[in-house]
Amino acid sequence: MDNLPKCSKCGSEYTYEDGEMYVCPECAHEWMKNTAADEVDEVPLVKDAHGNILNDGDNVTIIKDIKVKGSFSAIKVGLKVKGVRIVDEVNGHNIEGKVPGFGLMMLKSEIVKKST
Repeated sequence: MDNLPKCSKCGSEYTYEDGEMYVCPECAHEWMKNTAADEVDEVPLVKDAHGNILNDGDNVTIIKDIKVKGSFSAIKVGLKVKGVRIVDEVNGHNIEGKVPGFGLMMLKSEIVKKST
């Protein structure tokens, strides 16, 4: 049996080869066979307004009113956004989630707090 590397995202031992790639069946992470361990895509460390580390799938609560261009209403304090994703930063916006009443939006982690 081949010694396949563990998944760099979730640590699963059940990785398998698919052509020129390794695939993790548990978290669906894929990476090139010839990629060194230190070159694997790493999710940037993102913290909320209180310093809590945010991960993909976390629920957050808005802590500051946000004016939305092209809309008469604003996103109000206390609104919950479920299942955010950590994304590459664009103009300070580093998380993405479906905001109720507004749809999919990119948000700044500084204006949210991690919630349950």
